[in-house]
Amino acid sequence: MKYFAFSTLFAAFGLIVAFLFLGGANAAYIVFLLALLEISISFDNAVINAKVLEQMDAKWRNRFIVFGIPIAVFGVRFILPIIIVALASSRGILEITELALNDASAYAALLQDVMGTIYAFGGAFLLMVFLEFFFDEERDVVWIAPLEKNRLVQRISKIHFAELFIAAVVGIALLAVSGQIAIGIAYFIGLALYALIRGIDSALAKTGAKSGIIGFLYLEVLDASFSLDGVIGAFALSNNVFVIMLGLAIGAFYVRSLTIYFVEKKTLSEFVFLEHGARYAIFLLAILMFVQIFAHIPESVVGSVGIIVIASAFVHSILHKRRAG
Repeated sequence: MKYFAFSTLFAAFGLIVAFLFLGGANAAYIVFLLALLEISISFDNAVINAKVLEQMDAKWRNRFIVFGIPIAVFGVRFILPIIIVALASSRGILEITELALNDASAYAALLQDVMGTIYAFGGAFLLMVFLEFFFDEERDVVWIAPLEKNRLVQRISKIHFAELFIAAVVGIALLAVSGQIAIGIAYFIGLALYALIRGIDSALAKTGAKSGIIGFLYLEVLDASFSLDGVIGAFALSNNVFVIMLGLAIGAFYVRSLTIYFVEKKTLSEFVFLEHGARYAIFLLAILMFVQIFAHIPESVVGSVGIIVIASAFVHSILHKRRAG
């Protein structure tokens, strides 16, 4: 298919590079597994990306592809973790970069030490992505009626900024349980960043101004929230930073291809519960991130949860369409 032609070409190129220069068949196999890991964790990301891109003009859709790919591959999956580790460990960025390139085991250990704050930040952002959707009073399509349309949810939906209040309560509880100020700060930074981006977007929409740049920033932060979990998980498969980068990059290309496919084929309007499935998957991923502050959860479980929920929404959408037809 044309939507996946470039991603497939890049994947073939990446596997050849891994085989020839990074360790033979074993390296190529690890790259393949990392790509699958990235796709499984970020599949719901593609659905939400498509929902946002549907509301953006063609110019910003193109920019999401042209500029979004290098940001996603090099910015989010390589540079951002280095910056986080440098800030958390009070070391220089150049020192951490050299460590990542020359002593991946030590770098992975440092990254592991700050994963609690990363999970708190990403979990807070993803939780708000779900809550804003779940308590949207204007949403017409209902997937799981007992959850989405009960009296309690309907009453809460009428309260302004209810989702922000609920997320703040979760953050306070997380801070109390963890007893770590850094986790609390990271959580509320994620919360504030979400509120800032959505607030600016809402203000621009009311004035009729184009908000492509805000949508672009929202998508990139959303991508970061999804992908940072995969970065640390990747070190369970390899300590070679170049192998990790290559595998995650292939996965990122396929996720972008999926996003464009969903937009141009109008998949979300064709399968009405697909967005619901993605939002519920995001909620579960946020919960798993909070749990991982205290205990490790295998990446296979994290990726499988989202796929199962979205697959259920997909099947239910097909059945709903047949009944309606």
